Amino acid sequence: MASNAKNVAELLNTDTTVKVADIEDGSITTAKLAADAVTDAKLADNSVVTANITDGAITQVKTTGVGRGKNLLINGNMSVAQRGNTSGAQNFAHDGQTYHYGPVDRYRWGVNAYESLDGTVTRVTDVPSGTRFERSMKWTTGTAEVDATQANEYHYCAQKIEAINCQSLKYGTADAQQSTLQFYVKSSVTGTFACGLYKPDSTARIHNKTYTISAANTWEKKTITFAADTAGGGIVNDFGEGLWIVWHLGAGNDHKGGDSSSGWQNYSSSYWANGQGTNAIQTTAGATWLITGAQFEVGTLATDFEHKPFHEDLRDCMRYYYQSNYGSQFTTGDLYFGRNGQNIYIAFPEQMRANPSVTTCTDVSLPSGGGSGHYIVHGTGNYTDGANLHSTPNQFTMYTPQRSTSQPTKTGFKADAEI
Repeated sequence: MASNAKNVAELLNTDTTVKVADIEDGSITTAKLAADAVTDAKLADNSVVTANITDGAITQVKTTGVGRGKNLLINGNMSVAQRGNTSGAQNFAHDGQTYHYGPVDRYRWGVNAYESLDGTVTRVTDVPSGTRFERSMKWTTGTAEVDATQANEYHYCAQKIEAINCQSLKYGTADAQQSTLQFYVKSSVTGTFACGLYKPDSTARIHNKTYTISAANTWEKKTITFAADTAGGGIVNDFGEGLWIVWHLGAGNDHKGGDSSSGWQNYSSSYWANGQGTNAIQTTAGATWLITGAQFEVGTLATDFEHKPFHEDLRDCMRYYYQSNYGSQFTTGDLYFGRNGQNIYIAFPEQMRANPSVTTCTDVSLPSGGGSGHYIVHGTGNYTDGANLHSTPNQFTMYTPQRSTSQPTKTGFKADAEI
């Protein structure tokens, strides 16, 4: 009996801690580990290295907010406005044009007939609360357009993405990728609006979806995922237009055919705004539509908005448009040249997408005492390949004529290589 008591005491006093030396190699298998048993606290620094990560284990969901250059849209936060100052408006009145680029860089506003485009576009400080955005782009309707929802009318805002920047979408292949668009929108008009992708390369294709503005004059965030396009050919890898991102603001029945929920379709003008409701921004004088925080990226996840330094946004925009006097409405010259005739070579700050159309400023006023006969580069106008003004994607050359006055020639210019 005493012997048994001794044995029990010895057992109780034995150190039963399991030490590393007590564990045979390979004895702890996956089946022996409870779910979530290995936590961050159990992992030593630098213990997980590349060799420990299975191919494909880190998915897009695990990399939210990571990836420079993920936003295929340029100036999604509306920070750059070369054509106008911080609140500069441009009137899109009845002028017979089918589209205009507004004061906010890279965004164009279009119609299929001039009767449907009467209003102004401004860059304003009205932004969604709790975000890091400082500017939004605002459309304000001028005269109400009773024709805006007639059968053959439409009105849109869009950005064209350069083809070379669309290659990660892999359209026209079995590996084609889905994509996601997110943006904040605020409108005085509620209802269903269409928003979509238009691919003009190869076989022209279109894919629209809808979003709903639920409350008037209230910022709402929208997220839309688009299907991958495995058919219809790819996007040519060049400097032309690759993909349009289109926000529809109103359309008639001639342009609302097709099924917006069926994915990609071969393009037809009758499908241009399919899904758009009966509502239209143009039918009410003073109606407004605002947007900011626009991001279009590969994949099915809307990641955190990619905020870039302002100078990077500006340089991205300058590939498509540049003017010598930033933030003006191009009415004031800001460059001075000597009175003797000379060839002037001016380099662009960023290589432009293509040979730009260069236009000289219409303001030819000189400092006091300048007298009459003020010149600007042999007159005004576009000289894309002329004797007086020649441009390349990197620079342009102009000739300033000799002047009898002692005052210098004053001018300004804008270079347009928009898609």
